[in-house]
Amino acid sequence: MPTARIFQRPKNSMSSGKALTDRWQLEFAPAEAKRPDPLTGWAGSGDTRDQLRLRFPTCEAAIAYCEREGLAFSVVPAPEKTLKLQAYADNFK
Repeated sequence: MPTARIFQRPKNSMSSGKALTDRWQLEFAPAEAKRPDPLTGWAGSGDTRDQLRLRFPTCEAAIAYCEREGLAFSVVPAPEKTLKLQAYADNFK
C-alpha cells in the first residue's frame, strides 16, 4: 500500500511573498530507491509516483482523498508562524 505525506507548503526563502502557502500538498513516499542510469548517469527509478504532487485547499480535503483512495498517510503539521517585530533603531544598539 503506498504511503503519502500531507503538508503545508512553506514560504519560499528567496522571496518575501507568501503565495500558495495556505494550500496543502500531498506527496507519495518513494516505492524504490533511485539508481544511476547506465547511459547518462542521472539518478532515476521506475517509480512514477515520485513525480506526482497533488494540491488541496484544506487538510481535511487531502485526508478525505487518502481515505477514499485507501492510501496510508501522515500529516505533517504546519510550523508556527512567528512575527519578529523590530524597529530600525534596534540595528544600532
